[in-house]
Amino acid sequence: VQLQASGGGLVRPGGSLRLSCTASGNIFKIDLMGWYRQRPGGQREPVAIETSGRPTTYSDSVKGRFTVSRDNAKNMVYLQMSSLNPDDTAVYYCYAVLQKTAQDPNYAYWGQGTLVTVSS
Repeated sequence: VQLQASGGGLVRPGGSLRLSCTASGNIFKIDLMGWYRQRPGGQREPVAIETSGRPTTYSDSVKGRFTVSRDNAKNMVYLQMSSLNPDDTAVYYCYAVLQKTAQDPNYAYWGQGTLVTVSS
């Protein structure tokens, strides 16, 4: 199983950006997909997580500005980011918890990270 994230880049304060992530390989069922980020000098922290059958969770710092969505048919997750500010500068990581087969337990997988830089 691989998670491939894309969409990072340089954006000006107040701007928008959309990240995408595709899960590929042997996948039976995805329980949750979402995004973490690691800001310069900081630890990896959750940003937005969408769990099947449960409410989506957002960190307080992004509520009202970021929206996570999933395309279950394509095993994809998106992060629409708006009203970006320099504090959002970070490497963003795609995250998924999934079963490879019906007999497997859930395992967690990480994407490679995509850099988002918010600067004028």
